[in-house]
Amino acid sequence: MGPKQSDRSKVTVGILVKLREYKSDLNNLKSEIKRIASTNLNQVARDELLESGMADAAAVSADQRGRLMMSTERLNKSSDRVRDSRRTMLETEELGVSLLQDLHQQRQSLLHALGTLRFYTLLNHTLFHK
Repeated sequence: MGPKQSDRSKVTVGILVKLREYKSDLNNLKSEIKRIASTNLNQVARDELLESGMADAAAVSADQRGRLMMSTERLNKSSDRVRDSRRTMLETEELGVSLLQDLHQQRQSLLHALGTLRFYTLLNHTLFHK
């Protein structure tokens, strides 16, 4: 294996490690989004129950609206991170596929060269070593 193949192997391994990291990040972000969404729903339900007993409905509504806006903003940011991670993962996957295709073509070339070498070695042996 030459220096170029060794370098490509290192790059391929690095890409696979990064791909696993991105998949892990994606799963973590999905879990965080579910947790935030669940927490928000529970908080909204609690707020609605408490709201009926509070004297100042306008203040509760404004407070609730503020919390919902903050939660929505956090959810949007998390969604953006998930989208960015997914895009990066897909780009990395495309690069990995391309590298694997290149390695396959190089392997085929080497196998062909080996077959040709064996043929001429056998031919040389047959012609000159009778």
